Amino acid sequence: MRELSLHVLDLMENSKAAGARTVWVSVEEDLVRDLLTIEVRDDGKGMSQDQAQAALDPFVTSRTTRKVGLGLPLFLAAARRCEGDLTIESEAGKGTCVRAWFRRSHIDRAPIGDMAGTIATFSGLNPMIRTVYSHKVTKKASNTQASDTQREFRFDSYEVVKYLGEDSRVLQNPEVINWMRCHCEEGIRNLYGGEGE
Repeated sequence: MRELSLHVLDLMENSKAAGARTVWVSVEEDLVRDLLTIEVRDDGKGMSQDQAQAALDPFVTSRTTRKVGLGLPLFLAAARRCEGDLTIESEAGKGTCVRAWFRRSHIDRAPIGDMAGTIATFSGLNPMIRTVYSHKVTKKASNTQASDTQREFRFDSYEVVKYLGEDSRVLQNPEVINWMRCHCEEGIRNLYGGEGE
């Protein structure tokens, strides 16, 4: 996949298929340690340890629409190409957490991509699922005496629902989806001082 946000969308769809009521997405960019970490966690039905290990095999899938499941194996390969790795933590009945990390400056690392669009679109198409997104950027302080600086942007689809009237179906409104996308774009852009990744 050309953008890491597409891997995130694939994982969010897996969470939906697992019956998740909440999906947490976290992106952490540590410019000091040259590390990018992406985590997708849910409270869905979860998996046994054997199922979690099997999920990394492209020829094992729970889907009935095709015989191969390439999502996790491709994400694992993308991380390992960039001196990183991927782990899956899951427990039946409690949910799943997929965490991938990359050397951020690696020449083969795909761009993060359109995370704002991913989060807004998923929220709009799945209004009954709470979507919580966190994006952090840690930079080295310009003054050698000061500590490193960290900025964070957070988005919670339920906060939008509460503000607009308690009915989660409001998230399906195209104007609301566009607002969520613009809100996330601005929040992410501000992490870099008003510029993109």
